[in-house]
Amino acid sequence: MSVRLAMSVPTAVPEQAPRGCAARAQAARLADAAVQALRDEARLSPKPALVDARGSGAHADLDLARMLRSARALRRPFVEMALAARGQRADVRLRERLGAIGRVAEQRMLLATQGSNAHRGAIWALGLLLGARSMLGDGASAEAVGDAAARIARHPDAAHADSGASHGACAMRRHGVGGARGQACSGFPHVLRCGLPMLRRRRLAGARAEHARLDALMAIMAELDDTCLLHRGGQAALHAAQRGARRVLALGGSADPAGHAALLELDAQLLARNASPGGSADLLAASLFLDLVT
Repeated sequence: MSVRLAMSVPTAVPEQAPRGCAARAQAARLADAAVQALRDEARLSPKPALVDARGSGAHADLDLARMLRSARALRRPFVEMALAARGQRADVRLRERLGAIGRVAEQRMLLATQGSNAHRGAIWALGLLLGARSMLGDGASAEAVGDAAARIARHPDAAHADSGASHGACAMRRHGVGGARGQACSGFPHVLRCGLPMLRRRRLAGARAEHARLDALMAIMAELDDTCLLHRGGQAALHAAQRGARRVLALGGSADPAGHAALLELDAQLLARNASPGGSADLLAASLFLDLVT
C-alpha cells in the first residue's frame, strides 16, 4: 500500500533517555534482534501472497529489496525505543514516548521504500515488545514480555491523531475484530500461543529454520482475524487463508511434500484474491524477535 511520503524526517525525538555504555549496548542488541527478525521474515520463502525471495506477492508496490531497506532504516528508532524504556514503568508517559519514536520510525520507513508501507504494523508490534523487554531487563520470559507490552499498549497516546480511516481500522469496524491494537492490548496471544510455540516445537523436532518459521506463520494464520486479509478480500479471503493454513499443518507442515504442496496451493488461492496476510507476517516477525531475546 502506497503512503504519502513526508518531505523531511526527524532522526530523533526530544527528551532522550540516559545513554550509558551498558544501556546503549543492551539497546543495540535488542535493536539488532528486531532488525534481524524483520529481515528473516522478509526473506522467508515461500510465503502465501507475501513479499519473499520469489517476488512481490500481492504487494505491487513492494519487493524484497525495499523490505530489507526498511528493516535497516528502523534500527536507529529501535535503539531509541529500547533506551526510552530501560528502567521505566508501563505508564502513559512511556506509551507516549514509544509512540513518538514510532512515528519517526514510520517516516524513516517511508523514505527507505519511496513511500510504501513495508512495516507499519511491525513497528507497532516490535516497538511494544522491544520496549517491554528493555523495561524488564535480561532474563524475562516471553510471557512476561507480552504482559508488559500489553500494559504499555493499554495506555492512550494523546499525540496520536487516529482518524480511524486506516485500512486496518476500517476492517476492524466492518468485521468486528480487534486488529493490531486488540492484539497488543491482549498481550500478543497469537505470538505466545501460536507462532512462538510452533517455531520452537518444530526446531526441537529437528526442522530446518525455514520450515520452522513457515509452520509458525501457518499457526498464526490459522487462528488470526487478519485485518489485511479482511480489507483486501473480506471474510471469504480470511476463511480461505485460515482453512489453507490449517491444511498445511494437518498434512505435516511445510517440510512434508504434501504440506509444501498445500502451501503453494494456498499461495495461488490468495494471489487470485489479491489478498495478503500482512498482519500474520507482522506477528511472525514478533515471534522471531521474542525467540531471539527471551
